Amino acid sequence: MTNANNGVTVNIRSIVIVSLLSIAYLALSTFLIGYKPDELTLVVIFNVLFYASAITRKFILGFTIFIVYWIIFDYMKAFPNYNYNPVHIAQLYNAEKYLFGIHFNGKLLTPNEYWLANSNTFIDVVSGLFYLCWIPVPLGFAAYLFFKNKKQFLNFSLTFVLVNILGFIVYYAYPAAPPWFVQYHGFHFIPLTMGNTAGLARFDAFFHAGIFKNIYTKGSNVFAAMPSLHSSYPVIVLYYGIKNKLGLINIFFAVVTVGIWFTAVYASHHYVLDVLAGITCAALGITLYNVLLKKFDGLRSALNKYERVIS
Repeated sequence: MTNANNGVTVNIRSIVIVSLLSIAYLALSTFLIGYKPDELTLVVIFNVLFYASAITRKFILGFTIFIVYWIIFDYMKAFPNYNYNPVHIAQLYNAEKYLFGIHFNGKLLTPNEYWLANSNTFIDVVSGLFYLCWIPVPLGFAAYLFFKNKKQFLNFSLTFVLVNILGFIVYYAYPAAPPWFVQYHGFHFIPLTMGNTAGLARFDAFFHAGIFKNIYTKGSNVFAAMPSLHSSYPVIVLYYGIKNKLGLINIFFAVVTVGIWFTAVYASHHYVLDVLAGITCAALGITLYNVLLKKFDGLRSALNKYERVIS
């Protein structure tokens, strides 16, 4: 199925494996979360790129790491975290107000409440643009590394997945409501609450588009605000940008990072505590991955084999 020069080749065995995996994925997805066009689109994209050419095959096999992450995230819909632990609503809100409260018009407000009362169109637009970066920037950076340095691509991709796994563990250990939930529903837990664009609705309204509305209707769990993985992703990008000595582009990464942190709070999607937890999660994931890479020869050997497959 593989050779030293061409990686994975198209033969009867690879065709059977890809076909069986595609069918199994669609069947399992339908069983767990119901049929959605997104799953079929993913399968079509994977198959087209796998069979189109040797270059596209290597590309999609490399990005399978991100596909695995997406599948895990998608399947969380079948296992809501509030079924396993109580959702923290008032506790988190009160802690945020105690630690980061802002006095405004004679009241003590959380930073989210303060910005809700002091939003303006310019900040709405700029912050919305920053928040749109949370997917394209990591994936674009991954694509750059894929063509520039396969080893660093694998390190970045696996760190990304590891940070997400750490975040998912916290999601289930400490289910938490986002600030907008308190704004709309108070402190009463309401299961099956749908995702909400919150402050990002002002960005959609300005451009007469449903960009964020379409994104948040596909969320896996409303009660997964702690940690803010939106805040983790740019940290990973910035770390590997610095590690790969990308120069001025790292200034862009740093600005995007701070912009996403600010928007998370400004748009009432996360508390400052959530953002700090996301930054901590990224730091722990990066550190843990580096330790595992240093300590385990088997991991380095597996990465070397993976690198040969996609090179």
